[in-house]
Parts: sequence; structure tokens; C-alpha cells
Amino acid sequence: MRTLRRLKFMSSPSLSDLGKREPATAGADERGTQQRRACANATWNSIHNGVIAVFQRKGLPDQELFSLNEGVRQLLKTELGSFFTEYLQNQLLTKGMVILRDKIRFYEGQKLLDSLAETWDFFFSDVLPTLQAIFYPVQGKEPSVRQLALLHFRNAITLSVKLEDALARTHARVPPAIVQMLLVLQGVHESRGVTKDYLRLETLIQKVVSPYLGTYGLYSSEGPFTHSCIL
Repeated sequence: MRTLRRLKFMSSPSLSDLGKREPATAGADERGTQQRRACANATWNSIHNGVIAVFQRKGLPDQELFSLNEGVRQLLKTELGSFFTEYLQNQLLTKGMVILRDKIRFYEGQKLLDSLAETWDFFFSDVLPTLQAIFYPVQGKEPSVRQLALLHFRNAITLSVKLEDALARTHARVPPAIVQMLLVLQGVHESRGVTKDYLRLETLIQKVVSPYLGTYGLYSSEGPFTHSCIL
């Protein structure tokens, strides 16, 4: 019996052994955390580069959409998931809209109308569906990716170029895409209700759609805007 007790005592870890093991465990945990963060950062960078490539009209390689979609799905499970919408707004969408706007921001008159129409066609037909596909795992949350992207287009492009001056020109020819753009953007609302930017958008719609039922009543364009679209 004494021999058995002595063996048990000898096999038990000493206090000095425990002190040696705890730092080792802490170090392993720290390395694991660093590896997870490095992996998450690499995924962020991959998503960032993919989205910017879409705005630059470079498109996505084969299977890249699936990889980005999976990357988003994995990030949502990490501690960075709660910041995903904020990152999407402040980084990806902001940079993307600057890329689109820089090509047309100095245009005026008819050249602006034609260039903005082409930019909208590209954004609405190519960029927007691709963004929704990449960030499909985020769907179901409010505001949606579609809503965020359209609001950014409205504020960063439609309301930042000299569109009102271009529409006010006597012989302005308004492409159908401009009318479509304004009406689509009209259907996107912010959670805080009617804003100054939304009302600015309505003043633009009044110039191409007549009669137009806006926030503050029915408007009819009786000026020189013979290109108005009659509803």
C-alpha cells in the first residue's frame, strides 16, 4: 500500500511543472488567435480585391465568385462579422463609386447625360447583381446589400455630378437609362425617412417625368422639357 501511494505521488505533476505548462498553453492559444486573424485578413483582402475588380470592369475569374461567397460566409462566423456591413459601406462601396464617378465627374451637358447613362447601365446590369451574389450570405439583413449599393450610387454619383444643369439645357436629349436610374433610386429609402438627398433626387425626377407624384404633391413639367416621359 505504501508503495502504491508513493507511485501515485511521484506521477502527480508538481507545482513547478504546472507553472511551466500554463505559459506554453497560453502561447499556443495566442498563436492560434494570430493565425485566425491572419486568415481573416487574407479573406478580407481577397473580397476587397474581387469587388474592386468588378467596379474596374475586370470581372471575376472562373470559380472566383464561389470563393468570395464562401469567404463572406466564413467571415460572418468570426468576430469581424458584426462589422461587416460597416466595412462594406465605408470601404468597398465608397471606393467602388469613386472609381465609377471619376470617369464622368468633369463632364457637362449632353456628354454627361450619355456617360452617366452608360455608367448606370454597367452598374445596374453588371456590378449590382455581382455584389448581391458575392454577399449573398448577408441577404436577409437590413439594410440589404442592394439597398446600400443603390444609396451609395445615388449620393456619390447621381447627386454629385452636374446632372441638374445638364437636364436644364433646352435641347437636352435624355437617354432612357437616366429615367430608369432616377425611378429605381426613387424606390430606395433610408431608415430615417425622407432626407434632403431624397428630396434632391425628386427635383431631378420632376425634370424627366411628368406628371410626377412626389413627397409633397403632384408636379407637372410645363417648361421647356419636351423630353419628359409621360406616365
